[in-house]
Amino acid sequence: MTFRIGSLALACASLVLSLVGAVPAGAQTVPQGRLAALQWRSIGPFRGGRTVAVTGVPGMRHRFYIAAVDGGVWRTDNSGRTWTPIFDDQPTQSIGAIAVAPSDPNTLYVGSGEGLRRPDLSVGDGVYRSTDAGAHWTHLGLRDGKQIGAIAVDPKDPKRLFVAVLGHPYGPNPERGLYRSLDGGDHFERVLYENPDVGAIAVALAPNDPQTVYATMWASRRPPWYAGGGTNAAKLGGGLYKSTDGGTTWKALTTGLPGIAENRGRIGIAIAPSDATRMYALVDARGAGGVYRSDDAGATWRRTNNEPRVWSRGDDFAGITVDPKDRDTVYSANTSTYRSRDGGTTFTALKGAPGGDDYHTVWIAPDDPNTILLGVDQGATLSVDGGATWSSWYNQPTAQFYHVATDDRYPYHVYGGQQESGSMGVLSRGNDGAITAGDAHSIGVEEYGYAAPDPLHPGIIYGGKGSRFDERTGQVRDIAPIVLRDDDPGYRYDRTAPMIFAHADPHTLYLAANVVFSTRDGGQHWRQLSGDLTREHPGVPEYFRDFMRAGEAEHRGVVYALGPSYKTANTLWAGTNDGLVWRTTSATAAKPAWANVTPPGMLPWTRVAQIDASRFDDTTAYVAANRYALDDEHPYVYRTRDGGRSWKLVVTGLADNDPVNAVREDPVRRGLLYAATERGVSVSFDAGDHWQSLRANLPPTSVRDLVVHGNDLVVGTHGRSFWIMDDIAALREMDPNAAPARPTLYAPQLATRARRDTNPDTPLTPEEPTGQNPPDGAIFDYELPQTEKHVALTIVDPAGTVVRRYASDDAAPAIPDGLNVPTYWLAPFIVPATSPGMHRFVWDLHETAPRALQRDTPIAAIPHGTPYDPQGPLVAPGRYAVTLDVDGARSTHAVTVREDPRIGDVTTADLLAQNALARKAVRAMNDAASARDALPADSTLRDDLATANADFATILGSVESGDAAPTLAQRQTFARARRALDALLAKAAKTQGR
Repeated sequence: MTFRIGSLALACASLVLSLVGAVPAGAQTVPQGRLAALQWRSIGPFRGGRTVAVTGVPGMRHRFYIAAVDGGVWRTDNSGRTWTPIFDDQPTQSIGAIAVAPSDPNTLYVGSGEGLRRPDLSVGDGVYRSTDAGAHWTHLGLRDGKQIGAIAVDPKDPKRLFVAVLGHPYGPNPERGLYRSLDGGDHFERVLYENPDVGAIAVALAPNDPQTVYATMWASRRPPWYAGGGTNAAKLGGGLYKSTDGGTTWKALTTGLPGIAENRGRIGIAIAPSDATRMYALVDARGAGGVYRSDDAGATWRRTNNEPRVWSRGDDFAGITVDPKDRDTVYSANTSTYRSRDGGTTFTALKGAPGGDDYHTVWIAPDDPNTILLGVDQGATLSVDGGATWSSWYNQPTAQFYHVATDDRYPYHVYGGQQESGSMGVLSRGNDGAITAGDAHSIGVEEYGYAAPDPLHPGIIYGGKGSRFDERTGQVRDIAPIVLRDDDPGYRYDRTAPMIFAHADPHTLYLAANVVFSTRDGGQHWRQLSGDLTREHPGVPEYFRDFMRAGEAEHRGVVYALGPSYKTANTLWAGTNDGLVWRTTSATAAKPAWANVTPPGMLPWTRVAQIDASRFDDTTAYVAANRYALDDEHPYVYRTRDGGRSWKLVVTGLADNDPVNAVREDPVRRGLLYAATERGVSVSFDAGDHWQSLRANLPPTSVRDLVVHGNDLVVGTHGRSFWIMDDIAALREMDPNAAPARPTLYAPQLATRARRDTNPDTPLTPEEPTGQNPPDGAIFDYELPQTEKHVALTIVDPAGTVVRRYASDDAAPAIPDGLNVPTYWLAPFIVPATSPGMHRFVWDLHETAPRALQRDTPIAAIPHGTPYDPQGPLVAPGRYAVTLDVDGARSTHAVTVREDPRIGDVTTADLLAQNALARKAVRAMNDAASARDALPADSTLRDDLATANADFATILGSVESGDAAPTLAQRQTFARARRALDALLAKAAKTQGR
């Protein structure tokens, strides 16, 4: 069966019209200003993802730029010690090319789209320019190019450039080829083109003559199924070209190079800066691939090396670079970075495998051959000593995750398989004031797969195609149902095989190939729950038929998504990557029966990316599907409320070019949905009938999966690691159709009494990358319909005592210059906002701070180890009341404060006793301060009272140092100090009486 792209577009249009229907009145969307308080925080991990675009800046030895394939553009001004994102305000993070104008170091061009042929790629939207080193950007055009592989800039004219446009990864398109601009990208002219199936992938200018231009063309296509890499079709065109008149006319260079008979694929090219007649080409070709060299500026070529380790896997690797001073020293990027010093004849590994790291790009400083920058599957790394040592790639949060999962511990862990780097588990909150490298570790899951934390055994994580990781020992066991796939030719896996625990039965773990398996004993025994659920004859899209390898099977589908019911262990949904949806209501039976419930019009090779069963009934489900493997970037979200008998396409509000990777229903509010899309996150308040952005400060990267964990929304991105939106409870309470007419305090959620970082060890330096911790304390979300004069928040304890009050007219205390203490000592003071919209305020769970007389003392005079400005006592666990007071209009909610779940041997009575003694220490500090203020300036008692104030500050710090009942020493010390203070107060009273 063959189907055409034109019929695909027609089918999409008719399906949208038939399933969406009329848009109901009163669309349930919320003005973005009402959502402004909801922000994302990055938790890492801080290790790089696939990076192909790298460059230094001639004449600026410490400045470099890198771009992850879906992680945006980053800059360093300190030779890679730290990296700063400079592209996050643009509409894409998918980058395949970077070029700095050699004659103007502030002019930078970026080509979006990965410029690769990968089964997990994201596309871009054209070319960007910055003329101020990345501070601001201008979109230049070539929007439908999708994949840009290279940019070359004239060394003398920053406005003359060439752009290699590879084009759509899954279909033909006319905006392919090589483009030239003479005005900095304001206008482009296509100067090299073959046909809609052949794109440009590389371009280079001769160093001695910028009118001499070389470019390579490549006919390659991704299939809709997983097949390891893209497929070449040299019969459609491609090859190496040369122009000597600035790109106006071109000549194919063929003498000595592989041709159509060898199924020539991608060609990487490099020109020796010291001798423009010396060129190298890395050629992917069946039986004739290798390193080729020309000594006559490309007129003739000869193969100098044919080792597959140096040249193979051309869909991934084609980076070749010549030393700027020595024409015989050449570098090849592959599973290692290889270097030859004899003109490309023999190569030795400079950096790389064994170890799993793959290399794409080598950039060498024109004036210093010892400065080498590499673009790697793990990020970017820099050497300034010729490759003897390298900078870290553990400072770039550009990890690519396919899925995300969380466990139920506190703090909870976030898990996922990371492309090219195995897997990671990251804490959602670190103990050291941030999420550090020590809070992240491998979990033994295959890099492409799911992670499935065992809900009954914390620290046991399943994943991949059948692995079991034990956090206690670090052991990873193979528990796969299929050990040797050659023995079971009827089974097929995709790179991301679904693995998930049954929501209604935490003993059951599911795994899918082209069939569904289950185990109830951790993989010791598996049961096959289904036959082959994929299409028997899915066909081949017409756009790919010319690229098919000889003998390549058409039956390649797999089960790509599983959706266990939240209501019963018998119901399970399954979706395939070739466009089928199934449901069984007898999953626990000896032989489950499956019903084909595919939405009408779902074309073959539509990928069912995720299925989410409703939390509220057993017949409602949401399907996230995408067709970008059919060259269709439209979003597809389907909803059924009758077990799959009928479906509705619910995509209103989603961008036309934003495919959806996952949809999840909120576990508290029925019909509140979250969508993970190729450019961010969206939310719907009406079961998908209307969508709006929830991206906020999240970079516009590919969000591959998301989960709701309690009150948090957790996402796994495919280029910017993990992110969390803390406390989305306000979304559950919010009326999307009408903003509140009066000031509204949303119901606060459970707050955990976790102490801030009190680790006395030497802190991390500011240059060390860390993830952001969640707010410590109780989150209060409130909404104001208009600007108010006065806003106050008051917290009252169970006994009716005011423990804290914040007001908009409070003044923030001055912090002395030069104070070098941890920030948690300072307890930065904030005040409630008064402007219209939704606002977030965090109570740190501390009572009102005592008066510390050290504030009036020179820093050098403060005894070492004394808290400069001690906080008030940490409140005891219990139920508190918070009141929002807006110009006399009040609303009150309860907020429950719980003990840190990790504290196992401390009772509530212990913590009440601790709080009582801490309060006494605060009163003593205040008594001493008040008495000192009342004395004449020349009184000798003032110094004694200040010392007493400092003593009680030390006692307070000791009592509050951890969660426990006061020690005998603390109680005795307080009693002794209190008696001494009472004596001083009596003397002060007598002094005042005289």
